[in-house]
Amino acid sequence: MEDVREAKQDGMDDWVVGRDGSASIVAATGEGLPWRWQEGDLTVTRTAAWSAPGCHLGCGVKVYTDSDGRFVKLEGDECNPFNQGRLCVRCLSFDQVVENEQRLTHPMKRARIDRGKDKWEIITWDEAYDLICSKFEEIKREYGPEAILFASGTGRDIANGMYRMAYSFGSPNIAYQQTGVACYGPRITATSIMMGNYCVPDCSMYFADRYDNPQWRPPGVIFIWGNNPLVSNADGNVGHWMVDCMKRGSKIVVVDPRLTWIASKADLFMQLRPGTDAALALAIINIMIEDGTYDHEFVENWTYGFDDLAQAAREYPAERAEEITWVPAAKIREAARMAAECSPMTMQWGLALDQTRECISGSMALVALWALTGSIDVPGGMVTTHQPFGAEIWQPPAAETFLADDIVQRRIGYHEYPLYKYSGCVVAQPDMLYDACITGEPYAIKAGWWQSTNPLSCCSQSPEDKAYRAIMNLDFNVVVDIFMTPTAMACAEVVLPVATWAEKTGMRSIWYYMQPINAAVDASGIDVKSDLQINLDLGKRWAPEKWPWSTVEEFFSDQMGSSGYDYERLRDVNWMYPQFEYRKYRTGKQRADGARGFNTPTGRLEFKSTLCEQWGFESVPSYHETDRGPVSTPELMEEYPLILTTGARNWSYFHSEGRQIPRLRALRPDPIVEVHPKTAEAYGICDGDWVWVENEYGRIEMKAQTTIAVPETVVNVDHAWWFPERDPERLFDTFSSNANQLVPPEFGSTGFGANCKSLICRIYKVSEGER
Repeated sequence: MEDVREAKQDGMDDWVVGRDGSASIVAATGEGLPWRWQEGDLTVTRTAAWSAPGCHLGCGVKVYTDSDGRFVKLEGDECNPFNQGRLCVRCLSFDQVVENEQRLTHPMKRARIDRGKDKWEIITWDEAYDLICSKFEEIKREYGPEAILFASGTGRDIANGMYRMAYSFGSPNIAYQQTGVACYGPRITATSIMMGNYCVPDCSMYFADRYDNPQWRPPGVIFIWGNNPLVSNADGNVGHWMVDCMKRGSKIVVVDPRLTWIASKADLFMQLRPGTDAALALAIINIMIEDGTYDHEFVENWTYGFDDLAQAAREYPAERAEEITWVPAAKIREAARMAAECSPMTMQWGLALDQTRECISGSMALVALWALTGSIDVPGGMVTTHQPFGAEIWQPPAAETFLADDIVQRRIGYHEYPLYKYSGCVVAQPDMLYDACITGEPYAIKAGWWQSTNPLSCCSQSPEDKAYRAIMNLDFNVVVDIFMTPTAMACAEVVLPVATWAEKTGMRSIWYYMQPINAAVDASGIDVKSDLQINLDLGKRWAPEKWPWSTVEEFFSDQMGSSGYDYERLRDVNWMYPQFEYRKYRTGKQRADGARGFNTPTGRLEFKSTLCEQWGFESVPSYHETDRGPVSTPELMEEYPLILTTGARNWSYFHSEGRQIPRLRALRPDPIVEVHPKTAEAYGICDGDWVWVENEYGRIEMKAQTTIAVPETVVNVDHAWWFPERDPERLFDTFSSNANQLVPPEFGSTGFGANCKSLICRIYKVSEGER
């Protein structure tokens, strides 16, 4: 790095991140605000809504309870810097969750022969733990600890405890059972291999005083790419932050096949063909390089492989990209101009890149795009993430800290797909893991622990053909959840009920800040435990030396890293924000060794990944035509003439959660397929008709909603549907309207990615008598 020039620090000498482990690294707290107080006859508790149930966010809330500790109402916490009092309908419907008659309220068991039957017996927690330990130890003795997989759902506050528990048992097979882990993991991986860290758009969330902080500035332009942030709130970012930035002058570019609300308000909307995102990004990159509008100082001094990137992008002039993506060349040029001129540029991206088969090289194109603008770790740009105070509440511990190296290397996919052991996505390769459940190769998988995950309804591709076969082939299954799910009904011998966020002691920690989850509601009338309490109880049985804490509060205190605070002190101050520094790569704080630059083999942001080159994968950003579509399979388009995309979020649900909540269900009572009015007319379909959506993999029953939000050639299908009101012994009809029935379990060359958003299909009305 000798050739790296010193850059102006823009006043950064006035403040510094503490590196001595002292409490001086705390920048701001909510000290002076009570965490619990009385308002008349009601008790008010300040807490965070972070699973179960709940999304990625963990917004600040005030919970009101009566003299018996029963839930009365909740409100957004207007003092909380994170969400500033704003709540969505899912959180505001919590009253219909906490006392829902369908909640799991006691541990239960049934015989393996009764799988799929509603024949549950209530048992005590000790009985449940004894049965689990007995079965798991029996399998461990005969097949080894790796014969048990430990699966979790989308990331919230369970990763640390569940991973630690699995490693304490001795299993390296942590799992997220979606083909190619095609949700978030690929983006983290692509960013990590290029720059050694993940990035998020800077919406002032690292500061307790938010938009008033003098160090922050609004982004010049925000590219919202394959994401509807007001609904989906990706990366722990509140979607309303995009609107807040718009009000402060940020321009908006939206890249999406669907016309969303924010796309309708954007300065530029690029409605592309599903699955062609990487071609569009490379075309924008090509224009910036040819016009010389990229940040020359950053590229020359802080990046590696620029010539390789330029060569890759040269294949996608704007006119060719228009043919591929359906985005007019003039709009592509305008996007390139805005990225270069509206500084700083930032990006809020979503699943669109993850859910293509060759998602790593495609995601690398977007990282290269924002890197070309030099907007890395600058106010209003793409800021690199870090765990506050070194805490591990959200990030799980490394397997190597628990397991011997030979056991770690037994993880399914460890040798075949090395990206799984490098990035922030250290899990077993899910497709290989299901194969092992079915075939016993490379070794037998005999039991499953399924915590806050519902793979049959939500995340597994071809669920009836593959996931169901795999899970049912296991000898013993444990499901940990708040409601009886299709997955639990299908396979579980033991079901463990979890407490809601309002009934448990926990901690909210992700990148920006740390906050306690204070138990507000008295759950003594039911027999539930928090996720972490369950993990701690079993962890102490399996490896007490790894769980030296008597209570979850002691665990949280130990996990608070170098903050200088313990859990009780955190509760007293409500939330803590760490000191935050921009341009860390210029000051030696991006790398563990203290050297300037990025945490990569070259010390630079790598347009050409040396790790991918070493492992034999594509090392520069690239575009791969969709596996099925007008270019790759024109002959199939005669039979399946419509492009199928899936997984767009809606206001009511978080993946498969919420179908049994009356208020949420009233907002979205049926599984929807969005169809353009002209397309619907061509197929004799009216708004509200039940239709079949069919392709070569299967067909599902959906309700048609005509809308100009989708192009005439595209239909969009809801995901994660099941029907809690229907027969549990038919698994709540989870396969009848499940979008994943139409998605093949095909993943990319790196082991990541799945074609969830770029398929083909046909639609036709359900005949009378078929429903």
